[in-house]
Amino acid sequence: MKEPYLSVVIPAYNEETNIRLGALDRVLRYLDRRDYSWEVILVDDGSTDDTGQLLDAFAASDSRFRVIHNAHGGKAATVITGMLAARGGTALFSDLDQATPISEVGALLPWFLKGYDVVIGSRSTKREGAPFLRRVMARGFMVLRALILGLRGITDTQCGFKAFRRHVAQDIFRRLRLYKKHDTAQGSMVTAGFDIEVLYVAKLLGYSIKEVPVEWHYVDTRRVSPVRDSLQGLAAIVKIRLNAMRGRYRS
Repeated sequence: MKEPYLSVVIPAYNEETNIRLGALDRVLRYLDRRDYSWEVILVDDGSTDDTGQLLDAFAASDSRFRVIHNAHGGKAATVITGMLAARGGTALFSDLDQATPISEVGALLPWFLKGYDVVIGSRSTKREGAPFLRRVMARGFMVLRALILGLRGITDTQCGFKAFRRHVAQDIFRRLRLYKKHDTAQGSMVTAGFDIEVLYVAKLLGYSIKEVPVEWHYVDTRRVSPVRDSLQGLAAIVKIRLNAMRGRYRS
């Protein structure tokens, strides 16, 4: 089977409401109008509502969609599963709630033609509707990333809209140490350090990264706690630094 041009990986945990409101229909409508081939990989993160069944039903109506059912492991484990399963020359992961609309992939793809290995969406100038506290904490988080990891030149590591050349994605995601494909979790959770580890490993391996402004709309969710997630993120930054000092990302 010929590989698609683009793979879109969408993690899903208890997303029944968003699915019923047409989030996947919007993804299909946009991609169906593209002049390139594509696939969508829907990864169910052990949902406890009807998400799994709804994903299966949606994929049954279009062979370009496929579903992977995971035990509950959190967003990081779910994204890793999908990215390692991607068959496209370029692989993008995106949130099901479409806080960044799938149409913004059009802003990312041209940069691969210019030689970049990783192209990430950035909300730095377009954080529409985000509370003031979250914006302040995001700024502080950026300073800590730079001081502890030397991760400079990237203003927004946390936007859930990132694309990779497939071989680059497989190299990066197989090397992650804080988060793994087979992690397990309880309840809803956001893994605040996941994106940082991904980008740190990308830089460490010498891959070129381009940050591109994208449209983004704040979505209030019970899974996000600015204080808790910031503390988890700080702990993750320290662990990433320790792993790097031990050479764990080189093997």
